[in-house]
Amino acid sequence: MFGFDTTQAKRRQGPRGKFDLPLLLALIGLACVGVVMVTSSSIAVADAQHFGEFYFLKHHLAYLALGVVAAGVAMRTELKVVEKHAFFLMLVAFIMLLAVFVPHLGMRLNGARRWLNLVVTSFQPVEAVKLILVVYIASYLVRHRESIETRFLGLIKPIAVSGIIVLLLLAQPDFGSATLVIAVTIAMVWLGGSRPIFLFLMGLPLMPLLAIAATSESYRMKRLTTFLHPWDHPFDDGFQLTQSLMAIGRGEWTGVGLGSSVLKLSYLPEAHTDFIFAVIGEELGLAGIVTVMVLFALVVWRGLHVGLKGVEIGQRFAGYIAFGISLMIGLQTMVSIGVNLGALPTKGLTLPLISYGGSSIVLTCAMAGVLLRATFEIYRAIDARQMATRVPAAAVPDANPANAREREAVAA
Repeated sequence: MFGFDTTQAKRRQGPRGKFDLPLLLALIGLACVGVVMVTSSSIAVADAQHFGEFYFLKHHLAYLALGVVAAGVAMRTELKVVEKHAFFLMLVAFIMLLAVFVPHLGMRLNGARRWLNLVVTSFQPVEAVKLILVVYIASYLVRHRESIETRFLGLIKPIAVSGIIVLLLLAQPDFGSATLVIAVTIAMVWLGGSRPIFLFLMGLPLMPLLAIAATSESYRMKRLTTFLHPWDHPFDDGFQLTQSLMAIGRGEWTGVGLGSSVLKLSYLPEAHTDFIFAVIGEELGLAGIVTVMVLFALVVWRGLHVGLKGVEIGQRFAGYIAFGISLMIGLQTMVSIGVNLGALPTKGLTLPLISYGGSSIVLTCAMAGVLLRATFEIYRAIDARQMATRVPAAAVPDANPANAREREAVAA
């Protein structure tokens, strides 16, 4: 009617992005599972410490609300702004990791210096460092694409940055997060186009260093060996794992019922944090375990799938961000579940979006927001490419001769 069709109208509006719906629903589902399971697993803990039954639930909801705000801000922030400040963010990460060693500012809990005292609450810097590391490596892969793909020396800078982070984490000590940082760095560089032989040569000198770090402390050696035979020391070094295995075993197919766990009643240590997966197994059974694992698998799959699309269409920074965050969430989930099932030594890593924990919840939500923003920009770029290849209807010649003669008569 007005001389242009819907295609032309859409061109005037510009390309449209969208957030990946399966990814968004999976993330919301995990957060909902987390609220339910933190409620169930923490009541006994809070009551035993005379905090009130719903102490941990209230705090968890408050942290989750902050996390939703952080995710919302991340979802509305253009990735080019984040990419521009990648180097500055990495400097902030180093400062935060060093700050935990400052007297009165850094807090020592359970023999480790991993928290900052912010007066009103505590903050664990490594949770922010995980996201910053992904941003920095993604930025480096974009800026030095040719060097990464063709030169061995192109790997030195990202590996060196990760190595410094690992050393600071081992000094805290936090061996679990250090291992996670190494794994994600190597995976991102490999997905960025580096040759496997380069990664192998770079990793050769790191292997003995990791072996020394793992065996230099007696408690680490116990963790590395006890998980293989936990029933030999069920009331000592193997106590956590044996309680976890008993909880999961009690759940069988459909679980003992929500809220009916016995092992969470002061038997299973850290039931609402590190070993919340065991409580899920006991109360919801194999059905609950599979549901949680499917949701995490969906998050990782969608992130990697959309990230690959981003790299293919030239949105490399968004694609590498999607790769890195998906890998960070996926690998941490694998470690947490592996610890609960006795497949890995105890690492002290939470189950993303499900375990109780202020810094973990807020920063994981922020990480999810950045991941969703990456999907938005990738889909926007795909829509822009599709619009560029469309031919407006007015430009297409009408193949019907009768219609052509009619237009000529009207024009005359």
